Amino acid sequence: MSASNGAKGNSHNKARTSPYPGSKVQRSQVPNEKVGWLVEWQDYNPVEYTALSVLAGPRWADPQISESTFSPKFNEKDGHVERKSQNGLYEIENGRPRNPAGRTGLVGRGLLGRWGPNHAADPIITRWKRDKSGNKITHPISGKNILQFVAIKRKDCGEWAIPGGMVDPGEKISATLKREFGEEALNSLQKSSAEKRKLEEQLHKLFSQEHLVIYKGYVDDPRNTDNAWMETEAVNYHDETGEIMDNLTLEAGDDAGKVKWVDISDKLKLYASHSQFIKLVAEKRDAHWSEDSETDCHGL
Repeated sequence: MSASNGAKGNSHNKARTSPYPGSKVQRSQVPNEKVGWLVEWQDYNPVEYTALSVLAGPRWADPQISESTFSPKFNEKDGHVERKSQNGLYEIENGRPRNPAGRTGLVGRGLLGRWGPNHAADPIITRWKRDKSGNKITHPISGKNILQFVAIKRKDCGEWAIPGGMVDPGEKISATLKREFGEEALNSLQKSSAEKRKLEEQLHKLFSQEHLVIYKGYVDDPRNTDNAWMETEAVNYHDETGEIMDNLTLEAGDDAGKVKWVDISDKLKLYASHSQFIKLVAEKRDAHWSEDSETDCHGL
């Protein structure tokens, strides 16, 4: 899962796709052998693009590098803004951070607010699939128990995904995980204060138990550019008995169009790198993943 080696495997495919999300902008084409920065490419001529929604200066976005009042501290904690990468130090070239996974065919920030790493958190909430009597259901071919996770359908692209989101400045990852799950999968923003309190109690039970950090680091994401990229911490919270989640009604909110429990298997087609995270959860929980006797070890 190391993402520092752009050209290897498929760690850097979505970050080279065109058109850029939410626009008609076509990236300069970057062949596989030219992804890595160590490969000399004097004619490399990436397109410059930063979305108007970012240039408008919302509180979640940095100013342009050229602004005289803006002097970011890259590779460190910059006030409340975390500019450190989970993948170690990144290079700064002409005052701009350089994507550690390689060339993307586009410079600027695209839809991303921060120069350099843009930190997200992905809560993967799981339970065992059970029959009417409450017994775990095993897959007829693999013989392993079937795990389910809470998936949302994203409004922006219509793909199914883990209900994650961006880490607010100064916010702990654990708080982001809980907040995003509440907002996107339980519609917490629209609840009355009494409903919110009840919801908070159940969420506290779920999020205060032991959990598995599935992945930390660079994410191959269609929004990435040469100067701004997504990083995430994907964390699995497992409701072993199913009792906590039985008391919570799934209801889509915020960025989600729909929300539901989804059976985990290699048939899933999910947003960005989410399929890889879900596969890791299935492996760690020794749950069903593939109908093939020899599961593919090369990622998705």
